[in-house]
Amino acid sequence: MGRLVQRVFFRQSGDLRVKILDHLEEWLITFLMGAATTIIFLSVAHRYAAGYQIPIVQDWLLSLNFGWAQELCIIMFVWMAKFGAAYGVRTGIHVGVDVLINSLSEGSRSKFIVFGMLSGALFTGVVGSLGAAFVWDNGAHYAIFQFLGMDTADMFSGPTTPDLEWPTWVVYSAIPLGSSLMCFRFLQVAVSFLKTGELPHHDHGHVDGLEEEEIPEEVQTLAVEGKLHPHERTHEKRHSDDRSGNGDQKP
Repeated sequence: MGRLVQRVFFRQSGDLRVKILDHLEEWLITFLMGAATTIIFLSVAHRYAAGYQIPIVQDWLLSLNFGWAQELCIIMFVWMAKFGAAYGVRTGIHVGVDVLINSLSEGSRSKFIVFGMLSGALFTGVVGSLGAAFVWDNGAHYAIFQFLGMDTADMFSGPTTPDLEWPTWVVYSAIPLGSSLMCFRFLQVAVSFLKTGELPHHDHGHVDGLEEEEIPEEVQTLAVEGKLHPHERTHEKRHSDDRSGNGDQKP
């Protein structure tokens, strides 16, 4: 009984980790986009509302400081761009010129696709490694050693942002994190292509959360006929009468 419970627990934990990993970019981008939109709205509303001479309210609004809002939103958009690139690899929405590759034979096409995926993984892996080294030297090592209670006397604490006064290594962490996730997505797509022979494809006409309704054949036929020019409708009707045997009949 105990082993069965352990198997069920580990299986559910594994499914949860896979679900989180499969939707990591969407959740991060959704949170950052919603937070940035809210901050921008509050900042603009505060700027205009503080101009009205309303007793007590104006003094309270002027006491609020939204000077950090622009800098924070810029940081959020940088993070959205990095994780959005990883999302693009996973869903296949990146723009690519594949006319030459699609004209090749199936075997050659598969080799070029795998080569392209591995090249993308190599490039993003290198960028992620260099970004991690830059972040480490820019003050991350100081923060980690200080958090662990280690000696930081000879270490560089790193610069801070002008308005928020955050350590810049926190902002620059988007480079190693986003590039590493992008590298993982390239490898994930490459492995999936080797197994199934299919690449992720994004339907730009599909909206998540809306189920596609199957249009009856009669409705499709009427829709096509409704788009025809009157002359084409007459021509189509004449051919239909000829096929049915009515073309030889005279009024």
